[in-house]
Amino acid sequence: MPDTSRPPQPPPPPPHITEADPHRTEADRSLTEADRSRLVGRTEQLLTGARYLNLATVSPDGSPWVATVEYAWLGGPLRFLYGSATGSRHSRHLASSPAVAGSLFVAGGAAGLDVGAVDGAQFTGVCREVGPAELDAYHAVFYEAVFPDGREREQWMLPRSSLRAPAGHRLYLVEVRQWWLIDTRTWEQDRIDRRIEVPVTEFGS
Repeated sequence: MPDTSRPPQPPPPPPHITEADPHRTEADRSLTEADRSRLVGRTEQLLTGARYLNLATVSPDGSPWVATVEYAWLGGPLRFLYGSATGSRHSRHLASSPAVAGSLFVAGGAAGLDVGAVDGAQFTGVCREVGPAELDAYHAVFYEAVFPDGREREQWMLPRSSLRAPAGHRLYLVEVRQWWLIDTRTWEQDRIDRRIEVPVTEFGS
């Protein structure tokens, strides 16, 4: 008779997909130095081209939220800077829970399907306000990236006094803990959107 004392066990994971990360394939563990160099180059091109990212936060009662923010990025390790009002929903969430996740992407402008023209990434990390002691270090970095044109920057840049208490705006810093790029190497064969992890310490500044 069958043994009914134990609950049914889940089926084993499919080949080439691990239980810990269903998006990670065997190819991740056989990357050459040339592969890693290409992935870092892709990441830096994506970070420069996307301009906006989607940032996910969660409220104290567990309600999720996603905000789209314009960013500047810094390397070694990977970080994002963005500006926001302290009263916005995602800013209020960060006051109680600094954990964040996010995504960004670029796509070709041509109509139809062009897998090679699409690139994107997902990440997890922690986010916090940039405090007064750090503001001098990050203020110019952020505004020079967001407004590369000097005349536009002069028109729209908030002074440092508007980015610290009691003013209602802040700069925020996302410290990226994990970073995954879209992996389309086998998409034409199985139509599965996979991800490949790239260590955040490998990106330049």
